[in-house]
Amino acid sequence: MIKTTVASLVLLALFVSSPARAQLLQTQTLSLQAARTMAAAAEAEARENNWNVAIAIVDAAGELILFHRLDQTQPASLDIAIGKARTAARFRRPTKVLEDAVAGGRTVLLALDGVPLEGGLPIIVDGRVIGAVGVSGVTSQQDAQVAQAAIDALVR
Repeated sequence: MIKTTVASLVLLALFVSSPARAQLLQTQTLSLQAARTMAAAAEAEARENNWNVAIAIVDAAGELILFHRLDQTQPASLDIAIGKARTAARFRRPTKVLEDAVAGGRTVLLALDGVPLEGGLPIIVDGRVIGAVGVSGVTSQQDAQVAQAAIDALVR
């Protein structure tokens, strides 16, 4: 019993005495320049297919870094693109997963703060979500195609 207590105290002392900085996590963040590169790739994909879309890129918390709207994009797509990006970042998964769950009967997901429509993709680096892309303006599958082009530009 005494050996266990002493060992516990030694471990506690080591933990407490280690600098707080050593206890901090290091994480990658999405820069504005990276977001611009991604938006340009998404725009190129949309233009190649003659699609008018809104493109939103957010950080890991779902806060807007960059918003890009092509001419003649329907007004409702602006809020939807931002919502898809925020949803993908905050839920840390593609929004298609949520859309499929709702279609499968999990309608309770509609009560959550988010947009459960395909077209939002998390940006994952070293296994961590550092942001997300949301696209709206065409079909959900086409929105996802444009979002994927943005993600592909980051990993090139």
